[in-house]
Amino acid sequence: MLLRKLSILNYKNIREASLEFSPKINCLIGHNGVGKTNVLDAVYYLSFCRSASNPIDSQVICHDEPFCMIEGVYDEDLVVSCAMKRGTKKHFKRNKKEYKRLSEHIGLIPLVVVSPSDTLLIEGSSEERRRLMDMVISQYDRSYIDTLARYNNAHQQRNTLLKQEDPAPDPMLLQIWEEQMAESGEEIYRKRDAFVQELVPLFQQFYDQISSGREQVGLNYISHCQRGPLLEVIQRDRQKDLAVGYSLHGVHRDDLEFTLDGHLMKREGSQGQNKTFAIALKLAQFDFLKRTASQTTPLLLLDDIFDKLDAERVEQIVRLVSGDAFGQIFITDTNREHLDQILRGSALDYKIFEVNDGMITEKDV
Repeated sequence: MLLRKLSILNYKNIREASLEFSPKINCLIGHNGVGKTNVLDAVYYLSFCRSASNPIDSQVICHDEPFCMIEGVYDEDLVVSCAMKRGTKKHFKRNKKEYKRLSEHIGLIPLVVVSPSDTLLIEGSSEERRRLMDMVISQYDRSYIDTLARYNNAHQQRNTLLKQEDPAPDPMLLQIWEEQMAESGEEIYRKRDAFVQELVPLFQQFYDQISSGREQVGLNYISHCQRGPLLEVIQRDRQKDLAVGYSLHGVHRDDLEFTLDGHLMKREGSQGQNKTFAIALKLAQFDFLKRTASQTTPLLLLDDIFDKLDAERVEQIVRLVSGDAFGQIFITDTNREHLDQILRGSALDYKIFEVNDGMITEKDV
């Protein structure tokens, strides 16, 4: 997939921009806080129908403006646009035809973003790691989003009953929601498990290349479904659930365990190792999607990834993503000299854009 043109109007701090991109590498240069990441976020929005950093749509509209619009022109005559006004629902269109359900769009333009916040995959809660799995699987399996929605609804309904004190929850109603949780949950588990099994060797290969084989890393999927039939696992501790007022078991508690040389990554990893781990994980995600999602090469967004990495690891990453296996790439950095040094002498086609307080200018290369 290639993004040929991007038009932005009143999106975050970008008042107006019309950009034509290189089919290979596009660099956005500027100081922190000037809007580089907002350009990437607009690209992300056109793939996922939402911002990567802000779940509230109205907050992506530029201050003091009544509306915003973004439009992407891709190869194969694909045009995707989104327009929204304050106080009304957004209008998301593909070739001028509005979607009835936004979930129909997910996976059409596969995309992987690597950013500083990825260290939350290691340091943050299990919710971050479940979100990673769900985001990847939903880009190549259209039914997954619906299954996840059914599970989340049943989980929410069961929790509402568990909080009920007077009268006590109806056991038959609890049974109904538990059965729905178990049915949807086991399907989610099977798809997450299959995904992780395929991801692990790819991830280990990328980590090994970036680190030059200095460390051994691992990735283990942990789920209550591994304890037996999920319905039995959920019902076994129903009394405990009633006491605490929420569901203690289910795939909403699934997790990924990250290891470095056999020890937990969050306890052992340095800043550089954590960043290498997160980048390798995302590049493995890219490789996986390339083979599964819409049978097309995903877009790759690299947001300020070179900080806290030594020169050798930076060189390895650039060498990797510059290869034939990767397609169109968007990179942000604060230092043009840094990127010029990396790209100098390269036969790759690239463009450089300077960003300054929401204004974007293409520079000579």
